[in-house]
Amino acid sequence: MGEVAEARARHVAIIMDGNGRWAKRRGLPRAIGHQRGVEAVRRLVRGLEPMGLECLTLYAFSSENWKRSEDEVDDLMNLMRRFIKSDLPEFVANNVKLKIIGDWQSLAPDIVAMLEDALAQTANGQQTLAVALNYGGQHEIARAAAKAAAAGEVTIESLAAQLDTADLPPLDLLIRTSGEIRLSNFLLWQSAYAEMLFVDTLWPDFEPAHLAQALDDFARRERRYGGR
Repeated sequence: MGEVAEARARHVAIIMDGNGRWAKRRGLPRAIGHQRGVEAVRRLVRGLEPMGLECLTLYAFSSENWKRSEDEVDDLMNLMRRFIKSDLPEFVANNVKLKIIGDWQSLAPDIVAMLEDALAQTANGQQTLAVALNYGGQHEIARAAAKAAAAGEVTIESLAAQLDTADLPPLDLLIRTSGEIRLSNFLLWQSAYAEMLFVDTLWPDFEPAHLAQALDDFARRERRYGGR
């Protein structure tokens, strides 16, 4: 018998895609698209509480994004700095706990210091916003396997315990915006039995209502986990 999903998902992850195309369609610089993408993140975080999610994980900067132009990478890093400064008080006030996954400690020292401060200030939050920074799923699995091997036998359980997401609920639903249909090296292990939703909406146009509809659709899905 399949297991019918009940109520709402606990953990949703989003590949936030389409900032550049959003800007291009409007004849605007890519930097403006990224700014509008940050505004979409802000709207989503502000609308989280009534949705009942325990964790929302966002793919903000992949380990492959370093291949982009130096100017675009600089724009993204500066956006990150501004977002942390401007929104941290709101995270604290709204009981949001920040978590960072990926090799974020290799980012610029000032960003690392800002993130460490944000993690400390939001440590007691009840809803988790996990942000993937300098993240790659294959790298995460390799790091986890090395740690598991150093500690003893490598099993599914011992490897999973070393993942960046080990303290988060299992991933229920993965959403990708912009119409692309691929995982792009995001949460590869965690997506093994996650439901997936690919939408045409470009990320800057993604609203809390889109997520609410996705959660409603998820609640009606029958999850089989390999069974019948």
